Amino acid sequence: MAQSITRLSGVNSLSGIIPAGNIANSTLDNITTLPAAVPTGKLKLLSTATASASSSIEFTSGIDSTYDVYQFEFINIHPATNDVAFTFQGSTDGGSNYGVNITSTAFRARHSENDVETGLDYQTSWDLAQSTSFQLMGQSGNDNDQNIVSTLQIFNPSSTTYVKHWIITTNYTDHGDGSYNGFFAGYFNTTSAINALQFKFNSGNIDAGTIKMYGISS
Repeated sequence: MAQSITRLSGVNSLSGIIPAGNIANSTLDNITTLPAAVPTGKLKLLSTATASASSSIEFTSGIDSTYDVYQFEFINIHPATNDVAFTFQGSTDGGSNYGVNITSTAFRARHSENDVETGLDYQTSWDLAQSTSFQLMGQSGNDNDQNIVSTLQIFNPSSTTYVKHWIITTNYTDHGDGSYNGFFAGYFNTTSAINALQFKFNSGNIDAGTIKMYGISS
């Protein structure tokens, strides 16, 4: 049975190639609209900090109203001192002072290498109640098989109307060589914009590790 073939306008009849001039938004750089089903939210890397015997790491720029959500990734954070806690606090004055009121909650799952210590428990010593102390987000030893990986998200830090919620998920190997999965959540109880964050151990330096800051577009 014979079938008819309709030739596309602008198609080179010999090569079968459609010239770019015949296609709207012909390159990714020139795309101006996306189908409704295509999500637009994505991570954009804004800053990277690498520790090397650092007393702390601070992000004092780039946290503003550009993004509704800022995400921090902590990669192989390793302390110089054994059995110490990794902590953070926020600032409303660009990093001149760190001491915003925090209310938070925390629990963890744990499993030791020798299969003896297991559990799921609420950590009353890790939560804060309207405190200006640094919030714990994991702890570790200084052996090479002990470090911390974590993700922190802070929501709408530039709001001058609402408090600033944050969520942390952490996995760490502590000085006793176990896997600990920590879950932390809370809020900076201020209606001032949070525009800087500081990360440090509660004792000693950050021996090594990388922290990446991303913005998440809506």
